[in-house]
Amino acid sequence: MTPSPWLKSPLNYIGGKHKLLPQLLPLFPDDIDLFVDLFAGGCNVGVNAVAKRVRCADINSRVIELCRALQRRPLDAVLAQIDARIAEFGLSKVNEDGYLRFRAAYNAAPDPVDLYTLAAFSFNYQLRFNAALVFNNPFGRDRSHLSAAMRRNLVRFVHRIHGAPIVFEVASFVALDLDKLGPGDFVYCDPPYLITTGNYNDGSRGFGDWGPQQEAQLLALLDELHRRGIRFALSNVLTHKGRHNTLLQQWATGFRVVDVRSDYANSSYHGKERASVTREVLVVNYATTKPTAPASSAAPGAPR
Repeated sequence: MTPSPWLKSPLNYIGGKHKLLPQLLPLFPDDIDLFVDLFAGGCNVGVNAVAKRVRCADINSRVIELCRALQRRPLDAVLAQIDARIAEFGLSKVNEDGYLRFRAAYNAAPDPVDLYTLAAFSFNYQLRFNAALVFNNPFGRDRSHLSAAMRRNLVRFVHRIHGAPIVFEVASFVALDLDKLGPGDFVYCDPPYLITTGNYNDGSRGFGDWGPQQEAQLLALLDELHRRGIRFALSNVLTHKGRHNTLLQQWATGFRVVDVRSDYANSSYHGKERASVTREVLVVNYATTKPTAPASSAAPGAPR
């Protein structure tokens, strides 16, 4: 199998965009001074962005702390710490007791690199916390482990961010300072999806909730960026399992809407299937070379 030309984040983040990079990146402008990844998550998009500088921001402080640690610590030291923890606690696909002891040790004294190691042996490799920021993901029996592929992804990620003009910031989208952005800059948004639910937006993971109020705040922010002449792109879904994001549909009619073929959309957006499929889109406020589609049954208006 030919390896992907795009770097894959070592973090398994629900909603990560690595598989969609072949569709998303060609839609981004070619002349970006500062690329702002406003909901960076596992940073799949930010670390692959072609720009002079990159800011990866996320409200999940644990993930940002991990990215900062990987950027600042020598690779040899990171790998040595991971291997030492695996040996110390006997971590494997079947040693649940060792995993639980390591989880307790991490929660007693959180270390970013230990978080990566812990997640490597957890259920579905997920970074999951309770409201008190205690890591509570269960053991990934008979499946989760630090595979050779995961180690390669980690090494590639660390090589990419070491010395790179990438800044990792802990901030919500409403708190991040965007006042100095100009026309040469670009903001990419991959927020929690209003009509889907993951462990990042169910309001019980210590990192805030996502509902109509937050959705409206983000859309208002994008309107403001557009008024200032700043380019943006928004990933989201218009329909999912019979549900419709009417707030987004109404707002997006003033911009360009490009359909994205997501890996979980296993049927096309045609005919009687429309009620059950997920329709994922990229909404942009600049010209693209890809065809656009209306955000709803009505034809879209001219770009604002």
